[in-house]
Amino acid sequence: MVHLGTANDPPAEQAHSRRQRLAQVLHGHKPRDDRERRHKARMLELVNAHSHCCSRSLWEPGHFTASAFVLSPEGDRLLLIFHKKLKLWLQPGGHIDPQDQDIEAAARREVREETGLVTLQRLSGPGTLLDLDIHPIPAHPKRDEPAHEHFDMRILFRAGSEELRPGDDAADARWVPLGDVEKSGTDESVQRALSKLC
Repeated sequence: MVHLGTANDPPAEQAHSRRQRLAQVLHGHKPRDDRERRHKARMLELVNAHSHCCSRSLWEPGHFTASAFVLSPEGDRLLLIFHKKLKLWLQPGGHIDPQDQDIEAAARREVREETGLVTLQRLSGPGTLLDLDIHPIPAHPKRDEPAHEHFDMRILFRAGSEELRPGDDAADARWVPLGDVEKSGTDESVQRALSKLC
């Protein structure tokens, strides 16, 4: 499906600037394994091929998303939300909105909307990522959304507080001890990203 643009897409100049920043961050990211190298290569292809690569209406192959791996203030627990649609415990994250200046702004906004947390300290340096992941999203016929992929860029943060107020796509939110994440009902990609911290 060709992306024709929507009223929710940012102006062309903003989309171009966003693409340049995405490419810069991706070029600077050092993948940990072959799988992440393949993800990086596909992400760079998407940036180069589509002017509105962050638009949620780009279905083929998909679009960029931003997510946050948030550690508790003590650094011994990971923040997970129960995603209503996917029925999994996952890190906060989601689509990049036109008003989001960059991936970090999108990740911070998603954390705020899904958990109520506002104070976050970025632990991965400016312009760096914890992890890259590409994962399938099932079709949503009621919204007329075909199956597609999310090209997820993941940033590591530490929370300034522990008080959570689930909202938006999150049915629930909780702090999970790092050693218990694997058995918490999450997916392999969360466990793989978390392994980079151990």
